[in-house]
Amino acid sequence: MVGAKMATASIRERQTVALKRMLNFNVPHVKNSTGEPVWKVLIYDRFGQDIISPLLSVKELRDMGITLHLLLHSDRDPIPDVPAVYFVMPTEENIDRMCQDLRNQLYESYYLNFISAISRSKLEDIANAALAANAVPQVAKVFDQYLNFITLEDDMFVLCNQNKELVSYRAINRPDITDTEMETVMDTIVDSLFCFFVTLGAVPIIRCSRGTAAEMVAVKLDKKLRENLRDARNSLFTGDTLGAGQFSFQRPLLVLVDRNIDLATPLHHTWTYQALVHDVLDFHLNRVNLEESSGLENTPAGARPKRKNKKSYDLTPVDKFWQKHKGSPFPEVAESVQQELESYRAQEDEVKRLKSIMGLEGEDEGAISMLSDNTAKLTSAVSSLPELLEKKRLIDLHTNVATAVLEHIKARKLDVYFEYEEKIMSKTTLDKSLLDIISDPDAGTPEDKMRLFLIYYISAHQAPSEADLEQYKKALTDAGCNLNPLQYIKQWKAFAKMASAPASYGNTTTKPMGLFSRVMNTGSQFVMEGVKNLVLKQQNLPVTRILDNLMEMKSNPAIVFVVGGGNYIEYQNLIDYIKGKPGKHILYGCSELFNATQFVKQLSQLGQK
Repeated sequence: MVGAKMATASIRERQTVALKRMLNFNVPHVKNSTGEPVWKVLIYDRFGQDIISPLLSVKELRDMGITLHLLLHSDRDPIPDVPAVYFVMPTEENIDRMCQDLRNQLYESYYLNFISAISRSKLEDIANAALAANAVPQVAKVFDQYLNFITLEDDMFVLCNQNKELVSYRAINRPDITDTEMETVMDTIVDSLFCFFVTLGAVPIIRCSRGTAAEMVAVKLDKKLRENLRDARNSLFTGDTLGAGQFSFQRPLLVLVDRNIDLATPLHHTWTYQALVHDVLDFHLNRVNLEESSGLENTPAGARPKRKNKKSYDLTPVDKFWQKHKGSPFPEVAESVQQELESYRAQEDEVKRLKSIMGLEGEDEGAISMLSDNTAKLTSAVSSLPELLEKKRLIDLHTNVATAVLEHIKARKLDVYFEYEEKIMSKTTLDKSLLDIISDPDAGTPEDKMRLFLIYYISAHQAPSEADLEQYKKALTDAGCNLNPLQYIKQWKAFAKMASAPASYGNTTTKPMGLFSRVMNTGSQFVMEGVKNLVLKQQNLPVTRILDNLMEMKSNPAIVFVVGGGNYIEYQNLIDYIKGKPGKHILYGCSELFNATQFVKQLSQLGQK
């Protein structure tokens, strides 16, 4: 079954290979070729930047000969003896700016790469500008790259980040949307999905939910794929792009689902590491931004509090700890960070010893890692120093990130919310009244309360009576909640009721294991008392259940794509589900990736009168 395995030569790998080929002037990039790379500058727009940044680090760009990477619309000085590789969307303003670059003779030669296919007329604009500027010989190549999507994981992608409000849940569900506007939204989604399949090198079998935006996407995508396959000479799905026919017998299944089949999951408080980071911290295209609280303890009385430092960390596939634990329940993560820390402390003396052998006691760690290449040859002992320092860097990173998450859990009682919502969604008997949680000033922010109530409202087979609803609304208002999201969900539920039965969420889920286990005793970095050690029981969310029904018969790799936006809870649920299905592969994609705060904001805008 080489085919099936290759079929998901992860989308991450495939998009990375495509980018490297582009940076290598569209010639396949050979790993071990000796000799210096050709130095060049990379000019991208924000779209290009968002596609490249989760996949290639600055160091990797430098290894490919990229000395400078600049935004297209920034002030750029001429560098007349260097070739420039452009990676931009084929928009009017981008093309105007490229033509201006040609006129100003900024670079030695121009390799123009479009993220998405450029139209004939715009191509002629460039040709005319090149003629007028006497720059025709300098325009070395013009390529359509079909890379208009962002890969965040081996098995996860999102369509866009820059203009995501164009394809957001709100955009698709606006009551006053015109047909032409809806066409534009659908075309934008289809263009990106088409790029995704070109990069994957596969023509999917499409399944979708009827009568929804997902069906509109399905129809348009099907048409676009057929048109491309019909034009055999220019088809993007033949020949070398397919990597020697690896799909000759295995077409992936594309399951297009509409966000409206399940509005509870994106509002749900969560308990796994990656989804929590996305829910409570500023986590964006695999980078988390933290405000470091600077110690106030040692500030003299009356002094101004120190400014908070902002720190950002990349959470990437190279980070072994992240890869192993991003789907784990939070208590397990805290425990693992603590174990790593203890095992590192045991080796810390070794680090000190190595540093002193090399006469590097006071050196900063960055400097040492630079040395690693030349000095590794000196002694085998030394070779383990960079490795230990890297381990230390990851431990520090996860200690900081997990501590920041824990502060939110404790301040907002997120464990209580998570457990209570799981009971609501799985129709288990509730141990305390919803009104009590809404009215408890110590439990959560107004938004936490609103999320909880919306989940209750969405999941209820029978909507609460008007009298009860008034009582809830009063409690929510008293707690400082904005009721606009509820306005929208009421309309949505009335409409959805006519259309179909509400989604069901399986049965019981969490069993608290008493408070934290022995590692979490007083010696730990993480003071966890009072936080429940909740363990997850695997149960399938609606999107996973749809996939399960479709996958039963087939061994094809599957791509689940949510029109109207997705989240890490759903992604994690699919990943956990597939672990129990040896030999099956899935990818998760969505038109935009939002956390609950961003989703509530969209619901609120839809509910505004």
